[in-house]
Amino acid sequence: MDYFDFHHHKKNMPNGIYNLELERLAPDFPYSIGIHPKDIGKATIEDQFRWLESNITEDCFAIGECGLDSLAETDIKIQEDVFLRQIEIANDIKKPVIIHCVRKFYEVITFKKYAEKPMIIHGFNKKQAIADALLQHDFYLSFGKALLYNLSLQHTFRSTPSDKIFLETDNDNFNIREMYETAANLKGISTEKMNEQILENLEMIKNG
Repeated sequence: MDYFDFHHHKKNMPNGIYNLELERLAPDFPYSIGIHPKDIGKATIEDQFRWLESNITEDCFAIGECGLDSLAETDIKIQEDVFLRQIEIANDIKKPVIIHCVRKFYEVITFKKYAEKPMIIHGFNKKQAIADALLQHDFYLSFGKALLYNLSLQHTFRSTPSDKIFLETDNDNFNIREMYETAANLKGISTEKMNEQILENLEMIKNG
């Protein structure tokens, strides 16, 4: 069985969403493209947006990673401006937004009102209270490797509605099948049923 990897950095793996690195050319399989908070200013911001917009093809699944990061060197106001512009691009091309967030979750929530398409927090590994706040504002949560061993996160995953979850490897080197087996066990369902649920959720954000 092929398992969908919602967010990964591995080339030549078409059953998932490849995160396109800054200044790379768009591939011919599903990918996301965005200006990561830690990459802002590596070239001029306008050049970065020109790169982004010129590499949106029919294989573009989402805008991202983009978002807010309290550990990034770039001033938070500039991060917010760049984040909002990317949300507006996503609105224009009718694509979901994949979000990178570090210690700015409540600030990210305030941007939800600008988005016309679904927003997904990638690599979610925070406490129940943050998950609850995000879910109340209709975010999706994509879980990564921490779900395999973090007992608190496993508890959060159990209580997260199944129609609001995705599974990903990000840039970790392990088999996505492990994620599906763990997630299925936590939800008390088969891996086949978990796979079906993820594919249903995928269709929801495509059409949402």
